[in-house]
Parts: sequence; C-alpha cells; structure tokens
Amino acid sequence: MTVLFFCVLVAFLGWWGLLLWPAEAWRYREHFAVSLQNEGGTADVSDITIVVPARNEEAVIARTLAALHAQGTNLHVVVLDDQSTDATLERIHASGVPGLKVRQGKPLPPGWVGKLWALEQGVAEASTPWILLLDADIELAPGVVPALRAKAENEDWSAVSIMAAPHLETRAERCFLTAFVYFFKLLYPFSRVRRPHVSTAAAAGGCILLRRDALVALGGFAPMRSALIDDCTLARRLKEHGYRIWLGTSREVRSLRAQDTHSVARMVMRTAYTQLHCSPLFLAVTTLMMVVFFAVPWVGLLVGDETIRIMSALALIAMMASYLPTLHYYRQPLWRVILLTPVSLIYLFWTWGSALRAVRGVRSEWKGRRYLQENFGESLEPSVAAPDRPGMGSYNDRSHKQNGGQ
Repeated sequence: MTVLFFCVLVAFLGWWGLLLWPAEAWRYREHFAVSLQNEGGTADVSDITIVVPARNEEAVIARTLAALHAQGTNLHVVVLDDQSTDATLERIHASGVPGLKVRQGKPLPPGWVGKLWALEQGVAEASTPWILLLDADIELAPGVVPALRAKAENEDWSAVSIMAAPHLETRAERCFLTAFVYFFKLLYPFSRVRRPHVSTAAAAGGCILLRRDALVALGGFAPMRSALIDDCTLARRLKEHGYRIWLGTSREVRSLRAQDTHSVARMVMRTAYTQLHCSPLFLAVTTLMMVVFFAVPWVGLLVGDETIRIMSALALIAMMASYLPTLHYYRQPLWRVILLTPVSLIYLFWTWGSALRAVRGVRSEWKGRRYLQENFGESLEPSVAAPDRPGMGSYNDRSHKQNGGQ
C-alpha cells in the first residue's frame, strides 16, 4: 500500500463519514427566524438588558444601536465604552435609544481579556432576569430580541446564541467568512451543543441571550477572565453547571464589520493556536489532517492510478457536498465550492502564524492590546504600562472575593 493510496483512503473515509455522521454538522437545521407577530416592535421587553461592549467602534455602533429601536418597549440597554480613542462615545450618545445607560470602562486589570472585563462591568449594571450580550458590530432585525426570549422560555434554554450572518460584500469576505462558519460548525456541531449530556459546548459571542441567574451562579466572568475564546468558554462553563444551550444561525442577526484579507487573517491568528491548546503536537496533527483531507484528494486525482483517482473523486464529491449547504444558506454562488481547498490551506497558514507569534511570547493581539504569554492574559497597551487594578463594583461580590479580587 503506497503512502498516496493510504492518504486518499483516509480522506475518502473521512469525508463520507462526515456526511453520514448523525450529528450532521454540515447541515443548517438550527435556523433562527423572527415570526411575524414579533416584527412590529411592540412587545414588552422590560425583563431584558442588552449589554454592548464597545471599543473603537465608531464605524458600526450607530447602526447597531439604531436597530434596537425596533426590538420592543421598555428595553434596557447598557453600553460599556471600553476606553475608545475614536468617536465611539459620541456615536453612542447620539443614538437616542430609549432606556440607554452609557458607562465609561475602567482600565483593564492584570489577568483580564478586554472584552470580558467590559462585559463584567456592563453586566454589573443589569438586574433583569435576562441579559443579551451583543457585540457592537451586530445588527438585529426587528423583533429579534423578543423572539430570542420566546425561544428560550418556550423550549427551556438557559442560553440562546446566534451566529451572526457575516458581512459578505467584498471578495475576501465571500471567500473566507463563509468558510469560517463552515469550519466552526464542523468543530462544534450545533446538534451536539444542544444535547445536555454531550461535552460539545459552543456559543457565538456576537449574540448570546442568557439567564442572569445562570451567569451569577457561574461567578460572572471573573473565573474565565483570561479566556481568549470567550464565547465557547462561557458555553462550556454553562454546560458544566447543567445549563442548556441552543446555538443556531440566522440571516436576521447580521455582522456589520467589513473585512479584507488582512483583517480576516488577524481575526484567525488571534485565537487559532489557542484553539489548539497552544500544543505543538495538536498543531502538527491539525496540519497533517488538513493536508490529507483538503489537498491529497486533488493530488490523487491528478497523479494516482485508476483506483486512487476514483477514491479521490469520491472524496472530493463528499467534501464539496458538505460545503454546499453553507454557500446555499448565505446565498453565495455554488461554484465557490471549488475554492474550499485553497481557502482551507490559507487558514492553515494563518494558524501557523498564530503559533509562531506565540513562540515569540505574544498570546494574542486585538484592538491595540497585546496579551503576553508570561502574563497569562495580562494586557499591555502599546507604550503604556499596565494599569493598576481597579475595584470591581461587582453584582456578585462573593464570587469576586473567591477569585482573589481580580
């Protein structure tokens, strides 16, 4: 048995195994849509607080907040301005959202990741039974907020999370962001996320509705303060404590963030090596698997004997069949299925870039903050010393004290 035959056989079995796997990670069964009765914006949503962390979001924050006008009446909104250096704060004050609280974020304490510190401060302002964690670049269609609450209450979910439809106007976005959703669904099959006795846990950080009492029971965000992949860490903690999670996709929860190839690369490199637990072994195994599954079938199709070519063709058919539902869901031309292999290899290249950056001692970089390996998540602003640690003012003082006051 030649090496090429063995690799093609592995790819053939892997791709067809994926298609036949009961989890059906490649399908879009978990779709969230707003029913007609929720579209008018007249529902009473006084039991929900929307918490929006914002750092240098002047390009998108106005549209995000404007969309909240159509979500219902008596809505509570807390926007935590995380020390923005652009016009974000001015855009927030000009939004005119009823029930809006604007809070200026305190300096980032050692050991905290920026977004989680902003969320911790924002959630401290909430007293409602439900909290919606909403990224500053996410636009909600009318009625999404009451529809999220209805789904959570009617189906007894402790958290409902929606993966926002990516911004798909540029060529780079259409190539890379549809593939991003595809890979995320393969890593975290949504059908397994909602099963309580399965360890798979994930959420999409852009839009998460959760019960406030569940978050309090977890100790807030302090126990996970250094997590770079904050959404999936939160989901894992919820599931470990017995809370039920629903994760789905929607065309009515949309990302406003325009991206080019460079910004997509930064996004991937921010967490790719962390996703592999910063393990050289996991990186090597991932590299081997990506090459075998995405590249080897093309090699076998071109240079293999008749048996290898047949298996390679069947492997490629299964690979493309698994990607077609993603293209169809986001209304992209189906011919883009042929780009999956080069795009996957570019993602692999960026993953190596993430690993090399970690070797240089940089855990992650995002929005002007650099998280150093030796500080386990401590953030250092460029040319600025790490700030003194402020007091929490926490809604959960007991958890705060148990975690060393950080």
